[in-house]
Amino acid sequence: MHFTRFSVAAAALIALAACAPPGRQAETGAGATGPIKIANVNAQSGQLSSLGQWEHKGVKLAIDEANKSGGVNGRQIQLDLFDSQGDPTVGTNVARKIAAEGYIAMLGTAESAVTLAMAPILKGAGIPNITSGQSPKLAELKSPFLFLNAPTSVTFDETLAKYLVDDKGHKKIALISNNGAYGAGEHDAFLASLKSRNVTPLADEVVTPDQKDFNSNLAKIREQDPEVLFIGAEEVQSGLIAKQARELGIEAIFAGGAPVGTDVYATTAGLKNAEGTIVSSPYLSNEATPEIKAFAAKYKAAYNEDARMHVAKAYDGASILVEALKQTGGEGGQKLADAIRGVKRAGLLGNYNYDANGVGIHETKIGLVKDGKVVPEAAS
Repeated sequence: MHFTRFSVAAAALIALAACAPPGRQAETGAGATGPIKIANVNAQSGQLSSLGQWEHKGVKLAIDEANKSGGVNGRQIQLDLFDSQGDPTVGTNVARKIAAEGYIAMLGTAESAVTLAMAPILKGAGIPNITSGQSPKLAELKSPFLFLNAPTSVTFDETLAKYLVDDKGHKKIALISNNGAYGAGEHDAFLASLKSRNVTPLADEVVTPDQKDFNSNLAKIREQDPEVLFIGAEEVQSGLIAKQARELGIEAIFAGGAPVGTDVYATTAGLKNAEGTIVSSPYLSNEATPEIKAFAAKYKAAYNEDARMHVAKAYDGASILVEALKQTGGEGGQKLADAIRGVKRAGLLGNYNYDANGVGIHETKIGLVKDGKVVPEAAS
């Protein structure tokens, strides 16, 4: 396995001693003058590359703003991008590399399985990691060096079940999810929320993360004639499931977490097929608040594309890291991890308040897909 690193810092900032101890830099403390090395690890190739590219843009926007404002105590942040390819084995190799090369913190990945594979190495090296993964297994690690910039699937799916069952009265619900880290987390969390309401799924189909033909799974679901089909998979696969479900004549409402609120899902499914999909997410619209409107405008100016939840949470995570670095004067290790945990931030996704398991956001909202975009349910 190979991986690629993309440097997004000026060449003059790259020279640092290679012998810095784990989670530390060659220069630390008040007298340090060199760049602060931060690794951004996200898929830039493969099926999850759109997700990784959004994440990188959100991170880079926050770091660029910090550097333009003087960096951390006058020191610039050197942000280097590593392509995890969405592969846990590649991610493990990247983790070893950044531990050996003096990076004091990591942002990413957006893929729970990759983050889970990297976590033990980063913990051993004392490198704090703010991840965009959402699997409950990330919180279950209870690593003092691992922090989530969004809720886990437990929060996403409890909100969704409350809306579907308690508010709308749906009881005829079927599930289809993949058995990767993200899909399994979604499946287990949503199933638990249904069981707590005495609802048993009409069908519960499990697929593999790389599967592209779901006709046999969906045929079994069609026999049960559900009112709602819960989809627990990443963006592209969720879109393929929705498209094939409609082609088979399944008329159920689609519902899921953040992936089904993206334009990748909507365009993969087809806008007509995606219409009315129910989304649970902490970030529903670029118009939700004045702060989000301002963020969306500056993101559009920087990248000539619309902001979205994955961009916003990456921006929040990077902003939290910058705030913590200012508190430690650029030092890493346990001191930086403690500073991250102590950050209380009114972010784009909500109010960050980290618990003992590294989860900072504890609430999502309900939205509906209309013409390929998510609108808050109350406005639909």
